[in-house]
Amino acid sequence: MMNMLLPRLVLFRKEVVQLWKAFFAPETPLYLKAATLFTAFYLVNPIDIIPDVIPFLGWVDDIVLVPLMVSWIVSRLPVKVKADHRERNERTIDGRARRL
Repeated sequence: MMNMLLPRLVLFRKEVVQLWKAFFAPETPLYLKAATLFTAFYLVNPIDIIPDVIPFLGWVDDIVLVPLMVSWIVSRLPVKVKADHRERNERTIDGRARRL
């Protein structure tokens, strides 16, 4: 199970960074920016599908739904925004391009 969870966690981290940068890019459509704000609001809002006061079950909807929403938004980003994010991540060190 940990073999499945760790790559997904790394991917989620990269998607969040990409979404953060895309939020401020002028090429990102307004509906994706609104969806990003909704996702952040859903994460911090105390009113959830399953209330957070229920131990464990209250956090499950956040753990499942937020990564799904982030992946959905990132999959709909314009190609230019995705390419710009990749270019910013590459750094030239000793003449070789490395990804950080």
